[in-house]
Amino acid sequence: MTAAADAAIGRATGELIALSHAIHAEPELAFAETRSVAKTLAPLRDRGFEIERPVADLDTAFVATYGSGDLVVGICAEYDALPEIGHACGHNIIAASAVGAALGLAEVADVCGITVKVFGTPAEESGGGKVLMLERGVFDGLAMAMMVHPGPYDIVGARSLALADLSVVFRGREAHASAAPEQGRNAGDAVTVAQVALGLLRQHLRPGQQLHGIVSSGGVAPNIVPGHAELLYYLRAVDSASLDDLMRRASACFEAGALATGCTHEIRTLAPTYTELTPDPGLLWAYREQIVGMGRVPLAPELEAARPLGSTDMGNVTNVIPGIHPVIGIDAGGAVTHQPEFAAACVTPSADTALIDGATALARTAIQIAGDQFHRARLLERGIQRQEEIR
Repeated sequence: MTAAADAAIGRATGELIALSHAIHAEPELAFAETRSVAKTLAPLRDRGFEIERPVADLDTAFVATYGSGDLVVGICAEYDALPEIGHACGHNIIAASAVGAALGLAEVADVCGITVKVFGTPAEESGGGKVLMLERGVFDGLAMAMMVHPGPYDIVGARSLALADLSVVFRGREAHASAAPEQGRNAGDAVTVAQVALGLLRQHLRPGQQLHGIVSSGGVAPNIVPGHAELLYYLRAVDSASLDDLMRRASACFEAGALATGCTHEIRTLAPTYTELTPDPGLLWAYREQIVGMGRVPLAPELEAARPLGSTDMGNVTNVIPGIHPVIGIDAGGAVTHQPEFAAACVTPSADTALIDGATALARTAIQIAGDQFHRARLLERGIQRQEEIR
């Protein structure tokens, strides 16, 4: 079965690389990935996958299904890009590797007793497409969920941080900055006070807590006291409880800016909160065995937790469905994700190799789990329990 899946992926190698490069060439932002979705669906439709689109009231979300086995294997495809720097997180590789793994598994679906589902998941960078799909029932019935993400090196048990995506708007009163400054209430100064407070808070953060942001609006002209200003901030922490603690402390800093300047403020959550990745140990075992067998050398397990990979809405999925989000290494010349140099590295021969290796490893992992009586029974039982909880 592994040989048959490998052969199917091998036959599609040229098409998969072309798909990765085509998505990379036309980067699209959250919830607007129309061309990327069309490109991703084409090889699945040609192979006979049943396509459902849109799903979860999201125009750029889809589900592509093949097979009828009781073990339902989900593979997540991401394809959104970053503003200005394009596919600097390598989502073109993620989408193409998901398609490749699905083509490999379709070849053996009947023999393995599996159903293969490819989930097109928009807006991972900002917007939480997977969270919305999860809340709206799109992932119901899954026994396992997988995807593979490019990075500077291979990591099997990748970890991520919980994340809150915030907008903080300060409102004051405009006035002539020279003729009547006493009539003003400076929202720009509120931003300054809040950011100073946040900077001082940093020295007392718990391990794993992070905060970073930008001033998205701070005034319109030097001679007008700013009556409106906005901060966009990410708060991150090792888990949801720690994130709640950080939210409480950061909120006090935002409030301090408003109080010191006589302004008002409003904190809004711009996207669903991301929870931390909780990878399934059985799936990690199978994936590690496959990736090592392919000649790759992943990071040692004892070092994985020390290198969190930012945040991902796949964390929300793995909190309710057994899943994994490993990293497949590419030669990025020292660059890391979210750098323009990493975007350039995501269409190199090294990236193309990683795409095929990632697809192959995912397919082999699913085959190994499907053929293991203990893990198959475990995942099916957990799926039944979750469906009962949903009902």
